[in-house]
Amino acid sequence: MSATIKRNKLFWGSCLALLTTAFAFTVIGGISFSIKQEFTLTNAQLGVFTGVFFIGFTISQVIFAPLCDTIGMRWIVRGAFVGHVAGAILIMTAQGYVMAVAGSLLCGMGAGLVEAGCNPLVAALYPDDKVPKLNLFHMWFPYGNLIAAIILTLIFQGLGIGWRGQLALILIPALGYGAMMLVEAYPPTEGVSAGVTVGESFKALFAPLMIVMMVMMLLTASMELPPSIWVPPVLQAGGVPGLLVFGFVFGIMGTLRLLAGPVVRVLTPTGILLGGAILATIGLYLFSFAETTFMAFATAAIWAVGIAYFWPTMLGFVSERNPKSGALGLGVMGAIGMLASFFVTPWLGGVADEKGHDQLPVTETVAVFEQVVNDFPAIAAAAGRQAGDIQGVIDATNEVLSTYRTNNELPVGETAQALRGISGSGVDSPAVENAAAILNPADNYGGRQSFRTLAPIGIVLILVFGVLFIQDRRAGGYKAEKLGATEEGEEESADDSDALKTG
Repeated sequence: MSATIKRNKLFWGSCLALLTTAFAFTVIGGISFSIKQEFTLTNAQLGVFTGVFFIGFTISQVIFAPLCDTIGMRWIVRGAFVGHVAGAILIMTAQGYVMAVAGSLLCGMGAGLVEAGCNPLVAALYPDDKVPKLNLFHMWFPYGNLIAAIILTLIFQGLGIGWRGQLALILIPALGYGAMMLVEAYPPTEGVSAGVTVGESFKALFAPLMIVMMVMMLLTASMELPPSIWVPPVLQAGGVPGLLVFGFVFGIMGTLRLLAGPVVRVLTPTGILLGGAILATIGLYLFSFAETTFMAFATAAIWAVGIAYFWPTMLGFVSERNPKSGALGLGVMGAIGMLASFFVTPWLGGVADEKGHDQLPVTETVAVFEQVVNDFPAIAAAAGRQAGDIQGVIDATNEVLSTYRTNNELPVGETAQALRGISGSGVDSPAVENAAAILNPADNYGGRQSFRTLAPIGIVLILVFGVLFIQDRRAGGYKAEKLGATEEGEEESADDSDALKTG
């Protein structure tokens, strides 16, 4: 490492950049309800506002990860800084829905650029210690979410700071990593140092081991990200403090990543992935029985330990066992992992709707709908600015009742959505309380059953990671491949790929 490269400064600047991403993730989620009220948004529009963060993340990964070797990591980190700062300011000053969405998209692109630039940077700064250092780096995402939630709840909201002012929280660490990283000298990526061409990096993406790990990244991320999004509302619906469980999970994840160094040395990366798959599968399955606060925290602890090392260890494993894929490989892995949020999160919601629907008592539900149809029109007429929202609740209720009277059964999805509209309407009517009393247990049950439906993909992870772990044991232990290694080392790597194909 050149004396002009300030390794510690760049590493801790990278950690601060990931902390900024975590703050952006938490703040955007935290202000979403206020955004909905400010701009009078539907749930679908609100979903776009929060969802484009993930779209921006994936877009920036796909576009810029292949360019990392060419344009250098410093320019990518500079782009991350612009995305974070410009996105936060754009939302903060937005006078309409479109500008708020554009700001969320820019924040997401900044988050993706942090992954695209800082993952290969950490690998280049610590070529002999990739897995522990990547875990230490990624510790700041769970800890960042926890810290941001505490600051927003206890300080910003406690002082009465509105949603626009809360966005300033993103700017604080952003300006910090900007000062630390924007003008520093950066090392070349590992691929550039070893003379690996862009074409060779693309070719390395199609190595048998890499293809398998891409699929595993989709599955490990599916076990981690979508359930994380659903845990708070699912548990909250059952009277369990979902946000506290959420913070508890992130606290465990961050602490375990902090201790990654000795854990990696004892268990090895493949051992960590195998153990994580076993615990994550058990924990996710047990969530379906978490009807009490004690069970929620107990099963959350098992699941949190299981998923804690997934993301950074997958990145470190690919970087160590397929180093020619370089920054491109790390970027592709990150983009694939984020795709889990696009596909699995709404799928879990669909499963929850279907399972929860079966728990809705038909007679009581129809009675609530009839009460709404009778009472709400007069309330809407006197509601002023809120009349449109109340009328929307009435229309949704009428549609469900019409379907029920025609088919003699309540429609899946629409029934629960109508109950949500009633319970969240804020109208002074017994129907509101009755709707919540019917809906919440069903939402809780359906959500917990969706976790059980997702859990079996862990069996695939256990089998694949088990094969890799056994191969390492037979080969005398886990071995990282280094660029520029001897022919004998390259032959050993090739043998590993052949073994995987036949295994």
